[in-house]
Amino acid sequence: MTDGQVVRKILKPLVWIGCLAPAAWLVRGIVIGDLGADPVKTLTHTTGLSALTILLVTLGVTPVRRLLSRPSLVLLRRPLGLFAWSYAVVHFLIYAVFDHRLSVPEISEDVAKHPWVLVGFSALLLLTTLAVTSPAAAIRRLGARRWNRLHRLVYLAATLVILHFLWLVKRDVTEPVRYGVILGVLLLARAIPALVRSRRAGGAAAEAS
Repeated sequence: MTDGQVVRKILKPLVWIGCLAPAAWLVRGIVIGDLGADPVKTLTHTTGLSALTILLVTLGVTPVRRLLSRPSLVLLRRPLGLFAWSYAVVHFLIYAVFDHRLSVPEISEDVAKHPWVLVGFSALLLLTTLAVTSPAAAIRRLGARRWNRLHRLVYLAATLVILHFLWLVKRDVTEPVRYGVILGVLLLARAIPALVRSRRAGGAAAEAS
């Protein structure tokens, strides 16, 4: 079996199973009434945490792909990214429905008044932009270079999500800080190879001159 076949036939189904597991757990909890004393809080926390976790896994695909020299792993990035966006949308809808009864004026006021809502909403807008431009047709329209530049905004989106989490928690910041450290490692994993390539290119240019 080739690397591409392994990704398509084994890893992609595993990604679907893993990403759908939190949703299945929530649906089960709703059906049997087992979401704790505050079901809305459980729904909000689980969908938000799932979005962040899957987003970080998405960012981890490229470093792992380069480390293992397995370019076909890139095929996992789109479904992971779309799952992260989907959980973020559900997370926002739970907030909009249960906290504000889908009242646009109330939601707008809350976004303007509270920084943690503003950064969370900004992250959702960024993730939505990336989700809309994820199909191959969008890559052809934008061109590979512009598409890659646009999709680097995923790191900004992840940073905003963690900031949203940090400000929302207020007291025990252990969990958001832990996710922030993971994001920092992923940023370094991207920045260091880019810096090495830049220095090599500069050295080659100097030798050629």
